[in-house]
Amino acid sequence: MTMEELIIRNIKTLGIDMIKQAGSGHPGIVLDAAPMMYTLFSKHLLYNVNDPHWLNRDRFVLSSGHGSALLYATMFMCGYRLTLDDLKQFRKYSSKTPGHPEYGVTEGVEVSTGPLGQGIATAVGLALGEKILENRFLLNRADKKNKSEKMFDYRVYCLCGDGDLMEGIAQEAISLAGIWELNNLIVLYDCNSISLDGETKNTLNEDILKRFEACGWDTMTVANGNDVKEIDRALEKAKRASKPTLIRVKTKIGEGSLLEGTNAVHGKVLDDQDIIQLKQKLGMPDTPFYVHDGAKMTFTRELAQHTSAKYQEWATEYHLYQQETGEDVPKALKFLLRREEVLDLAKKEWQLPDPEEKIASRDLNHMVLEELVKSFDDLIGGSADLGSSTKTYLKDYPDILKETHYVGKNIWFGVREHAMGAILNGLALTGFHTYGSTFLSFSDYLKPALRMTALMNLPVTYIFTHDDVTIGSDGPTHQPVEQLATLRATPNFSVYRPCDVKEIIGCWNEILKDKKPSALILSKNPVTTVATSDVSKVALGAYIIAPERSILHAILIATGPEVQTALRIKEKLYHEEGIDIRVVSMVCMEKFLEQPKTYQDKILTPYTKTFVLEYSSSLSWYRFVYNDKFLFTMDSFGASGSKDDILKAHQLDFDCILKRMIEMIK
Repeated sequence: MTMEELIIRNIKTLGIDMIKQAGSGHPGIVLDAAPMMYTLFSKHLLYNVNDPHWLNRDRFVLSSGHGSALLYATMFMCGYRLTLDDLKQFRKYSSKTPGHPEYGVTEGVEVSTGPLGQGIATAVGLALGEKILENRFLLNRADKKNKSEKMFDYRVYCLCGDGDLMEGIAQEAISLAGIWELNNLIVLYDCNSISLDGETKNTLNEDILKRFEACGWDTMTVANGNDVKEIDRALEKAKRASKPTLIRVKTKIGEGSLLEGTNAVHGKVLDDQDIIQLKQKLGMPDTPFYVHDGAKMTFTRELAQHTSAKYQEWATEYHLYQQETGEDVPKALKFLLRREEVLDLAKKEWQLPDPEEKIASRDLNHMVLEELVKSFDDLIGGSADLGSSTKTYLKDYPDILKETHYVGKNIWFGVREHAMGAILNGLALTGFHTYGSTFLSFSDYLKPALRMTALMNLPVTYIFTHDDVTIGSDGPTHQPVEQLATLRATPNFSVYRPCDVKEIIGCWNEILKDKKPSALILSKNPVTTVATSDVSKVALGAYIIAPERSILHAILIATGPEVQTALRIKEKLYHEEGIDIRVVSMVCMEKFLEQPKTYQDKILTPYTKTFVLEYSSSLSWYRFVYNDKFLFTMDSFGASGSKDDILKAHQLDFDCILKRMIEMIK
């Protein structure tokens, strides 16, 4: 048995022991993909275990996240900061080895993966991020005789399986990777022709290589997944390619198991008899969690040796760059380390539109965004082919394409909402603050990627426009109803719905300061600038935008353009009915619920009749009202028709709301 074979076999047995002890996991990929993992990590992946946040490290994405035992065993064997005890805690609560890889939990895991297709799509975003950095920081120095030195030139490697390539998001992202010519992206395709339910001949029978080639990729095939030399040659060739590369590696799922080649070995824990015979075939001791010290030492040394020269070269280059700039952390790189200074937008001088001028909040946001990108180099984004409607295209900046050397602000995602979300995640993992836009009703297309944004706590902002049923004649397919409630139900996710330009500025102030997952909800309906709106009070989530004059009879909470309707209702009630109400603008419910109870009670005085006005689902609002009679919300689909007709049909027009409030208050 050669040392290579010993390392690979030790990876396999550790992975199988982890799954056995946990009582759950996926042994199939551990047994068929270990040679790929060994070859990649020992000969190609540039990673310094002593500097895990090295900016120019290669990124590895396990898109087949169910193979986490394989990943952890490989990382342990080549010297990452995982212990044998960590492996023994596989899938246990609060361990460093969760059931699927989690960013921020296990050092060295670059992306949270699990939902199939998300990993490969996020890898496209990581690869695009590298291209942007590579060209942005290309150094041309006189002492090098104008030789170009790259501050960034890392690669993104991804291991995916048949299941990943069945998912629609994968195809969306594959297409974009080809368009962008991301030759720094190399995908190893574990082709075992088995999925959870059975053979893929019933579900995936197209020519995968031709599919990738049609999208502008180079492709290769390794006929034997155990042939380390052939895998090595394929990776070496891929590193010289001018396009993204797919390497199809033919494997046998669960190789060596009694269940080899069947779907049963995909996600079934091997029984004792199977594990005993498997270890005998591999020539490995039957001892659980056996580690061959020589194999581990050799693998660790291999990773360090092939990384060392590149790391030292980069460290020297970085030191020279520090000397050139005279800064310990050069200003241009601070955003990658999340160390850049945060501007207080409330203190900035803004050129606001005339208070009486009616402008759609999507247009107001465009004005704000164009100003922001002047100060925030890390702010980049685009739209799912709706930039002209969502108003997120920045006309004064180039598009991010190979032809522009990836230098610009605008990303063209095309009609690919789901891939857009995952690619934004990859760019955020690179270090950028990203945004992507589409209509609110289409947020459903990217919800799985948005969920991963929240799970990884990434600075991604989703800009959703056309935000309620009042958009009119496009009809119910384009009129969002349940989407706001869905977004608000997502943990670790802030949903902002501003009423005017000042609140939009306030939203961005919080978004850029917090660097957390968020959505900015905007309207195509025109609004004026409210005299009493407040940039700084957006930080509180909700505030009194119009107080009662003397005696408080009721409170009306509203969001977005509905705040302006609420203000009109307030005046009408007071002057014609003598009813004195308070209007609260709840820009961000999540922010408000984070405030102390004393503040919440100050804004929403207890034991006071409280109403809510929002042309969307009622599900977010019950905590603030006594019962559904106090809700002016929308719980059915809209219709094709004018704004006024739709609101009247659902008793949400001005007169109906006014009448109901009078009846309930009096």
